[in-house]
Formats: sequence, C-alpha cells, structure tokens
Amino acid sequence: MSDLPRKAVTRTAKLAALPLGFAGRATWGLGKRIGGKSAELVAREVQQRTADQLFKTLGELKGGAMKLGQALSVFESALPEEIAGPYRAALTKLQEAAPPLPARTVHGVLTERIGEDWREYFLEFEDTPAAAASIGQVHRAVWHDGREVAVKVQYPGAGEALLSDLTQLSRFARLLGPLVPGMDIKPVIKELRDRVSEELDYELEAQAQQEHAAEFEDDPDVVIPQVVHQSDQVLVTEWIDGIPLSEVIAEGTAEQRDRAGQLLARFLFSGPARTGLLHADPHPGNFRLLPPAAEEEGQTEEDGGPVGSWRLGVLDFGTVDRLPGGLPRNIGDSLRLALEGDAAGVYGLLREEGFVKESIDLDPDAVLDYLLPIIEPTQVEEFTFSRGWIREQAARIADPRSPAHQLGRQLNLPPSYVLIHRVTLSTIGVLCQLGATVRLRDELEAWLPGFLAEDAETVDAAAEGTEYAEEEGEPEGEPVQA
Repeated sequence: MSDLPRKAVTRTAKLAALPLGFAGRATWGLGKRIGGKSAELVAREVQQRTADQLFKTLGELKGGAMKLGQALSVFESALPEEIAGPYRAALTKLQEAAPPLPARTVHGVLTERIGEDWREYFLEFEDTPAAAASIGQVHRAVWHDGREVAVKVQYPGAGEALLSDLTQLSRFARLLGPLVPGMDIKPVIKELRDRVSEELDYELEAQAQQEHAAEFEDDPDVVIPQVVHQSDQVLVTEWIDGIPLSEVIAEGTAEQRDRAGQLLARFLFSGPARTGLLHADPHPGNFRLLPPAAEEEGQTEEDGGPVGSWRLGVLDFGTVDRLPGGLPRNIGDSLRLALEGDAAGVYGLLREEGFVKESIDLDPDAVLDYLLPIIEPTQVEEFTFSRGWIREQAARIADPRSPAHQLGRQLNLPPSYVLIHRVTLSTIGVLCQLGATVRLRDELEAWLPGFLAEDAETVDAAAEGTEYAEEEGEPEGEPVQA
C-alpha cells in the first residue's frame, strides 16, 4: 500500500463490507449452532471475527474510518462485558497503531513540504513510524540542534479520504449498529465530519499546541511538547516518552491508574480556563503517563525531587474547541443547583440554554431525577469510576422502556455544546477504562465557573452582559462560548 486507498468506490466497498460481514457471520453462527456448538461459544467466535474485521478495515483505510474507530473505542466500557470483551482489544489497538505507509511515501511528503534538503534538518530520522493515526503517522527523529522530536506527516489524500469515509459511514450508520450495540453512531459521525477542516490544518494544530505548551511550561503535573517546526502536512514537536494510557488501562498499577485519572480530569477542566481552548480528542492514544521529573534526572526524595508525582503528557491538538472565557458558567451553575436539589433552578437554566426546547414541557423534578445518577461522581469527595457504573448509566438511558430513556429523547443538545458534551463523555469513558479513583470535586471547585456558590455570586453581575457578544462571524443573538 503506497498511499491511502483514495478511490471512492474502493473505500465504499470496504466500509460496506462491515455490516454485510456481520450479517454473514450471524448466518455462519446459526449454522454452527445447528451443527452442535453451544450458543455461547458460537457468539464469542462471531464477535471475535467481527472485531478482527473491524480493526483490519478501519485501520487499513485510516482517514474517517479510523477516526470513527478511535472515537468509539473510548465507549467500550459502557457495553455489556459479553459484547465489550471481544471488541476491546481490536478497538483499543486503533488508539496506538495502524498499518503504516511505506518510507518512500513519507519521504515524498517531506521533500514536497520541507524541501529537497529535508534531511539536513535532522541528525537522525527513523523511517519506521512510532505511531500511526487517522490522518497521519509519527516518526521519531533528532532535530539538527540535538533535540529528540516527533515528526507528524499527514497522509497524502487524507482530506479526501476523511470526507469520503464519513459521508459513506453516515449513509449506513444504522447498519453499523450491531458493531457497537446501544450507541447512536450517526451523531458521532456528523460531529467528526464537522471538524475535518480543522483536523487537516497543521498550522491551527501548531498554534493550539504552542498556546498550551506556553501556559503549561512550568506546570508540575501536565507536560505539553513544544512545537519545533510546522509546514503544510508536516508538524515537528518535541518528543516525550512515557507509558501510553492504553498500557496503563491494560496493566497499570492502582497508583498509576488513579494518578492518570486525576490528571486527566484536571487537564479537562483546567485547560479551557487557562488557555481558552478545550482539547477535544481525549482517547488514550493521545496521553502518556510520565515519571516525575526528579526521577528522570536521577534525583531521589532526599534530593528534594517530587518523585511521588507522575505527570500527564498530552499529544495531538488537531481538534480543539475555542472557549475564550473557559467552560460556560451555566454548566457549573447547573451542577451546583442539581447538587443542592433545586429542580426548578436546573430546569430554568436548561431551558434558557436550549437543552429544553420552547415547545417541550417537562417535569423539573423528573429532569433532576434523570440527571442525579449521571452527576454522582460530583456528589462525593472522591469517586471510583468503573465499567460497572457506566454500564448501569448506559442501560438506564438506553432502555426504551425506562422513564429515563423517554425523558432523554425530549432533551436537546445545542450546537454550541456538542463538542463539550462529547469530550466530557469520552473522558468519563477513559476514566472508567482506567478504573480510577478521582477527586473530581477538587477539579470542579478549582476550575469550573459557577460550581461554587460564592463564585456564582461574585461573577453574576460581571457576566450579565457577556453571554452574548457581537463578534465578527457570530450570528446576532447566538450564544457565544464565553
């Protein structure tokens, strides 16, 4: 494979084979059962074969197909174990690797985008990629000044492939339902498609990463690699080692899991407050757990080094949400009122923000009952996220017979909250994969506007005139994320 398969008919055929293959395996499974194999054994075989095909197809196609696979992989913890088990290994592989492009293709991109003398920029360059993602792959290298760097090279034809894949996937999203039972895949695909242009623009990515790197430069808990060089389709950043979060999920110690979970929650809530940007691609492949800086330098606790504190390395700023004033204060206000049991107050805020449409009338107490189990992690000083807990939440909301499902269908998600909502759910999914015990309230109190009562009182007057702004490009009267 010298390039992404770019012909629409080829890619469409491969994607269409996913649901068709699932149906074929179901028929094969029925034949096996008639032949005498137990239903449980046959079901496992069918699921494993489906998982294998899912990874093979999405991984080979890269582009939007692999992007969807990465987005879905963080939600596997919400699926029943008998379904999630066979898919877990296949989906989580998409967080770290995919079949790589040949070296000659990579060299061609570097020649075209950096110049014929591109090798002069590097003391060393490894042709074998260290990681492969949805629209590009990363090579380890040594910059001409001696710094170890990560060279991110965008796949030729990535833009065309992304749009083509996501368009085709949306057309038969319902047929993909059996691959990830209980999840509405179509809104996920739509949101990914809306972000294509940003994902492809390495200049925007470099800008977002550099803003984070500058803000977190001296942070003891979060490490953001500096941007070294950027050109069209090529992005060079400082290299960071560490344990991929997927490995922490698979075999990390309890201490590592808890530390990773706490720092992930801290980064989610502090990032917008500190930079005005929300990192919007929180799958485990984009995070590393790094040993304390003192350990890297050979220091010991007696030397004064913080050897007891692991750090979180954050990668890939290709998708961000721009929130100039941080996360919307209404989120903090709503959470605080819900914890206080103020059903009318919560309902009023949800209606004001468009979560409840004007044509819909709901019982405020029923809305509060719907929300309380979801916000359970904020009700206690520390909360242990688990696959069992998120499965309970998913089952409660997904069951068509349940009152929660009926009420949820009447709620609306305003466009300005779509990305915030997906990032929050994805982060919760990762926390449940980690099984981490997290002091979530600490992070909310520190970083979420409106969560503390005194915070809400002091900013009410100042914020009154800033929820809507007359900014260039903003439709008049539309909410601004500020």
